[in-house]
Amino acid sequence: MPIPILMYHQIDVLPPRPAAYRYLTVSPKSFARQMTWLKRLGFQGLSIRDLMPYLFGSKTGRVVGITFDDGYRNVYEHALPVLQSVGFTATNYFVSGQVGGYNAWDEHIGIPYSSCMTKTEMREWASLGHEIGAHTVDHLWLAQVDPPIARRQINESRDSLVDMLGQAVTSFSYPYGDLSPVVRDLVSEAGFSTAVTTRRGRVRAHDDRLLLPRRIIRASDSSLGLLRKCVTG
Repeated sequence: MPIPILMYHQIDVLPPRPAAYRYLTVSPKSFARQMTWLKRLGFQGLSIRDLMPYLFGSKTGRVVGITFDDGYRNVYEHALPVLQSVGFTATNYFVSGQVGGYNAWDEHIGIPYSSCMTKTEMREWASLGHEIGAHTVDHLWLAQVDPPIARRQINESRDSLVDMLGQAVTSFSYPYGDLSPVVRDLVSEAGFSTAVTTRRGRVRAHDDRLLLPRRIIRASDSSLGLLRKCVTG
């Protein structure tokens, strides 16, 4: 059966209107409700690393991938306790140059300031069984820069996170979902075994593991809406 992978960004109080990309913030209450309903309906939420046996068909079950882009501190504060309470794991894709920093890449489009996890918080995330993934050094549009720059952003993000964690980093997320065949190949050359996109859909057995689709979860999505995204293409 096709497997859904959910894409979250920030788990926090929604910024006031008309903040740019306000829909990418899901309230803590909504997130807790969504995870609770997934659990009650028999879904097991998994990181991309834990999802791999299901993607390759060596395991079967009612599973859903849970991912967060950017490494925000509010995910550590609000989402981590919920994930622990329901026994789910998740993957968080970190902008390595902003670990302990903030969403500097959003300043030019007016998204409000939001801090990112510190190295200590990121390590705790990993120690609790959740996965750390790479999201470049500076959150660049990879297909819009020269290949040598894209290669450095991809490789250095992995190397920096490995140094901070002391463990392998094998999952990647394309910033803005921006990619090309060249960028996809650079991710492969860097040694990543999976990479997620912003393309909508559920994962099927024949899908390229470096071009995995996801379902974005918006501020306006109810628990019913989330479940609909889990069971429809």
